[in-house]
Amino acid sequence: MATTAVGQPLSRVDARRKVTGTATYSAEHRVEGLLYGVIVNGTVARGTVSRISVDAALGHPGVLHVLTDFGGLRLAHPVDRIAFYGQPIAVVVAETLEAATHGASLVEATYERQDAVTDFDAPDIPSQTPADEPDYSRGDPAGALASAQVKVDLELTSARENHNPIELPSTIARWQDGRLTLWDKSQWSQGAARTVAGALGIAVGDVRVHNEFLGGGFGSGIQTYDHVILAAFTAREVDRPVKVVLTRRQFYYGTGFRPASRHRMALGSSMAGRVSALVYEARIENARYQTYTDGLTDLPQFLYGVPNTRTAYRVTPVDVHSPCSMRGPGVVLGNFALETAMDQLAHELAVDPVELRLRNEPTQDEVSQLPFSTRKLRECYETAARRFGWSRRQAKPGSRTDGDLLIGMGMATASYHNNRRDCSARARIHADGTAEVFAASADMGPGTTTSVMQVSADALGLPASAVTFRLGDSSYPTAPLHAAATTMASVGSAAHTTCNALKAEFIRRAVADPDSPLHGANPADVQVRDGRLETSGARDSYRDILRRAGLPSLDITGNWGPGDADSKISTYGYGAVFAEVSVDPLLGLVRVRRIFAAYDVGRVISPKLAHSQAIGGMVGGIGMALLEGTVTDHRDGRIINASLADYLVPVNADITDLDAAFINTEDPQADPIGVKGLGEITIVGVAPAIGNAVFNATGKRLTDLPIRPEALL
Repeated sequence: MATTAVGQPLSRVDARRKVTGTATYSAEHRVEGLLYGVIVNGTVARGTVSRISVDAALGHPGVLHVLTDFGGLRLAHPVDRIAFYGQPIAVVVAETLEAATHGASLVEATYERQDAVTDFDAPDIPSQTPADEPDYSRGDPAGALASAQVKVDLELTSARENHNPIELPSTIARWQDGRLTLWDKSQWSQGAARTVAGALGIAVGDVRVHNEFLGGGFGSGIQTYDHVILAAFTAREVDRPVKVVLTRRQFYYGTGFRPASRHRMALGSSMAGRVSALVYEARIENARYQTYTDGLTDLPQFLYGVPNTRTAYRVTPVDVHSPCSMRGPGVVLGNFALETAMDQLAHELAVDPVELRLRNEPTQDEVSQLPFSTRKLRECYETAARRFGWSRRQAKPGSRTDGDLLIGMGMATASYHNNRRDCSARARIHADGTAEVFAASADMGPGTTTSVMQVSADALGLPASAVTFRLGDSSYPTAPLHAAATTMASVGSAAHTTCNALKAEFIRRAVADPDSPLHGANPADVQVRDGRLETSGARDSYRDILRRAGLPSLDITGNWGPGDADSKISTYGYGAVFAEVSVDPLLGLVRVRRIFAAYDVGRVISPKLAHSQAIGGMVGGIGMALLEGTVTDHRDGRIINASLADYLVPVNADITDLDAAFINTEDPQADPIGVKGLGEITIVGVAPAIGNAVFNATGKRLTDLPIRPEALL
């Protein structure tokens, strides 16, 4: 069957609803009898609440309840003491948001403070080796580094970053007959249902979570935080539906963040540019009550063919909220350290940065000793370098100017593991010939609703306009979290498998039905196009098969999972990112002039959506490189810049010429639709490419993110 929807640059099927305001986000659902809850946050980093006064709040007009006892809840952190600044200590409930907000300001608390440390660089704070990130070594890294002809040894840092999607964390909770319904800004509805059920001590089957529309996430909605559980708890306590929406400031306190990090990256090389040794040591901030890790060491271990490699990952527990995933979690920071050091090594060797990377291409995954499913990284370098105009780069730093500005070019490699997880889907064809596909996935912005529809339409042999993909409901078939570049490979493969099974069932019914024009035909010879089943000039249709059977619809639930594929192949996405910057040497200001990247991410389902993903990742990378950094007052753990007035993110004026291309390749060994994850890789490589371009412009090797003007003065 010819592909008709996959590969087409279709517009998002929900675009009109979003731009006209008819898409309903979590906080916008109309629920009868709704009350408003506002969380009161603690103002110490460590201690206990010795006294809390709620009389003034209860005396305010419109305030109905103030809840302060959370002892029956099972939260990620202790409930009998304060573990981080901003931890909820009360919920004020009122008839209006205004009354609840003012009532919350009237709650007064006194504390028994304990000595707290919120700075993970403070002296005498012990670090730990996390159980799931043990030290790794191959060969003789120490010996190889000591004997290397050329050495690079860099210390690098990155600031904490906070998520800033447009939509704030928001939850509506309603109880009916002992069952809980949540409308929640979640990237994982079924995970949220399990967490809330566990926190409240109820059955998971008694919780249903709706999350059809999300206004961005970037990892902030993977975990289920206090505000969701407290909304459910409060609604049960007051016996009315309750809405809780965090303010932007509470967002910084009430959810996780990309942890600040410290790195040492050492490379040893021959004069010919063959890297023989790599030593990478990384450390991130952590909470005392919970250990968080991510993929910091993945690319340093894997990306290049370095025979002698050692990595060590440490976490430093302090009195802060627990970090969480943020776009490109861990990988983006480990890659920054690696690609900055590779650029410095290329400079010291007087070798082109692309050529140095090509000289160190591995022939297999040296960590797992497995063959690559696909690795089109050479093609990525060639395509991106040609279209970017890399040949015009001047190798000597500071040699290219534009008036008073210094101009530089830099590049970096990008990669990300191709994550796939078990997933289920339900496909249904109706008597009118239209189809629906269901899975409990989410769509925080990449266009999942559209891309899974495209895969489903082709599998069913229907036009795209006849197929709808339904997501955003925990009662739908099981799907993994909407994160880690997992969704298309997992949900798309489940939809593809299930839709093909449903198509096969229709074919089976047609060839077995004496009244069908296809009766007695070989099922393998039947093709389906536009809902019509055809072979040797005979035709039937989905509509007619259902009509003859007297059925309003026919559906099938199917499953797909990667099985043991990861024990046989190494499957990653790859990319090459090129950036050009200008630097004002008098002001220290860096402006990104243009970025171009080429990616090997398997089969591209929707070129328009893929390009949009790439541009979004580049914007996030610009923020990481030049703007974003959370500032903490270490006297009490308060976040100083917890607002969009003070926390800098890229705006339109920061974004100029961003573009991307995709290498024509598929990865059929990884999954049946041949895709590799795209959402995370597009931010990986951007920050080091910009930093390397700044070095090319100025000759200053900057190793701290974000790059600040004062570092260039």
